Amino acid sequence: MAEGEESSGSAKRPIIVIKKKVAGHGGHHGGAWKVAYADFVTAMMALFIVLWLMSADEKTKEAISAFFNNPSGPGKLTGTAAAGLGNALEIPKDDMGKLREKIQQALMTVPNFRNLKDHVEITITSDGLRIEMLESEAGMFFDSGKPSPTESGNELLTRLAGELGKLPNDILIEGHTDSKPFSGDGTYSNWELSTDRANAARKIMQANGIRPDQVAQVRGYADRQLRKPDDPEAASNRRISVIVQYLTPPPPKDKPGGEGKEGEGGEKGEKSEKAASEHGDKSAAIAPAKPAQKQEPAHR
Repeated sequence: MAEGEESSGSAKRPIIVIKKKVAGHGGHHGGAWKVAYADFVTAMMALFIVLWLMSADEKTKEAISAFFNNPSGPGKLTGTAAAGLGNALEIPKDDMGKLREKIQQALMTVPNFRNLKDHVEITITSDGLRIEMLESEAGMFFDSGKPSPTESGNELLTRLAGELGKLPNDILIEGHTDSKPFSGDGTYSNWELSTDRANAARKIMQANGIRPDQVAQVRGYADRQLRKPDDPEAASNRRISVIVQYLTPPPPKDKPGGEGKEGEGGEKGEKSEKAASEHGDKSAAIAPAKPAQKQEPAHR
């Protein structure tokens, strides 16, 4: 009986089944919030950059725009004055508009520049960036009839050389005079004066930043290229011009008939160039002779 009762009791014992529930899909989406957070941070950063650019001045905007237009590195770039001279924001060297602004900012550091600014003109021409130092009646940069620069002329040329020496561009230096001739025996004329002034400017600039091989030409034009042809004795006709040449010259404008007058290409063009080079020295020697014959009152 006892054994029968035990067997019937064990048969009635309930069977317990334990089931473990596993959280569905929780592990698969566990890092989704990180992506959303990264997108949020990126959007906030873009917002703050836009707000900063909207509040920046025009020079900073131009410098940043120039960097993104040419991000190839400092090997082909030069500094801008947007954040001070010699800073990391850079501009393309052949962008003459921005180079003009940079030079204007640099010249403002010259002592007493307020009195000089009306006599310094910077323009962009087909030859490059032309920087002209225009004389006054009293002699702003050179005393009348003298080849040596004044203190103001020396300071301006020195500051200009410090900026232009950073560029790979070639430099042309020109001297110009008015039409007032020299008195005397004719051995020293406006031709010599314009050339001596241009050469004096070259010496100062090479001593203060311009590389010796950077100066391509030094020219003396006397009164052959007057700034004011209707007033040949005006003081502004006396000037020094410093020209920053293009690294890559701009394409020439189309002219009717092409290059026919200069040699019509091919062999004719080469012959005309050879003839010009053969007679170049004679032209240079003869040119000063005509103005030297004038015998009128000297410069004041």
